[in-house]
Amino acid sequence: MYDLTGKRVWVAGHRGMVGSAVARRLEAENCEILFAQRDAVDLEERSDVERFLAEHRPHAVVMAAAKVGGILANDRNPVEFLQRNLTMELNVIKSAHEAGVEKLLFLGSSCIYPKFAPQPIKENALLTGDLEPTNEWYAIAKIAGIKLCQAYMKQHGARFISAMPTNLYGPHDNFDLQTSHVVPALIRKAHEAKLAGLDHVTIWGSGTPRREFLFSDDCADALVFILKNYEDYEHINVGSGEDIPILDLMKLIADVVGFEGRIETDPSKPDGTPRKLMSNEKLARLGWKPTTDLRDGISRAYQWYIENVR
Repeated sequence: MYDLTGKRVWVAGHRGMVGSAVARRLEAENCEILFAQRDAVDLEERSDVERFLAEHRPHAVVMAAAKVGGILANDRNPVEFLQRNLTMELNVIKSAHEAGVEKLLFLGSSCIYPKFAPQPIKENALLTGDLEPTNEWYAIAKIAGIKLCQAYMKQHGARFISAMPTNLYGPHDNFDLQTSHVVPALIRKAHEAKLAGLDHVTIWGSGTPRREFLFSDDCADALVFILKNYEDYEHINVGSGEDIPILDLMKLIADVVGFEGRIETDPSKPDGTPRKLMSNEKLARLGWKPTTDLRDGISRAYQWYIENVR
């Protein structure tokens, strides 16, 4: 439906895990990839965004930039997660429309869905129940971004669409224990415990919540596929279609890293949503499916951590 040949594509947030993966994937397309360096373009400043769009005139935009973090960061900094994401979304989406951008893909997050949504979660579960309290501020910002794209499509006929990736991991992830998501945090915990010769590691919560994970390069492949082949009012899920208990995830990571000690849980810490598995039926019907299994993806993420972070 949308041919990228000869197009200029702006990947907003190209230094992040998802944005960098999308940029790598776009190299296989016959298009020009545009980047806005952070020190030159502040996405929270409308004038910066407008100036960049006027100078470079992209045909398409992938909005991958966001203020992100795990449960701890979300719970401690609700203002930043709500305000900064709302500001970036409004600036990029509104300015893209005014600059005549042909197509825009906005990236949300699986946390937009209700805490107790029926599993696997279909796209129409949005706004049918209460959100998970530990990350509702981020979720509300992402829901607003989806609705803003829908509003521009409804009122102006803009080809602005949204995709909802599941929990992602891979190269260029954030491995800071205070602000990271679960996979990079557990990789770092297991690695540091191995180096220190510890006899155990402790994970937050009971270890029973089930989560779905998708390797970042698989996600990027799906997003480029969506940019080219999807154009609908409703957002579309991007996932692996499989989930795993957090305790089993830690065991898998420990095996990949080579940590042989005990794995203990800390039930005094929050579990978050009991289960979060998204339905990937809609995307599968279009003809896309992931190719990286969880063990291989974790091995690749760990290797990147060893080579670039440690």
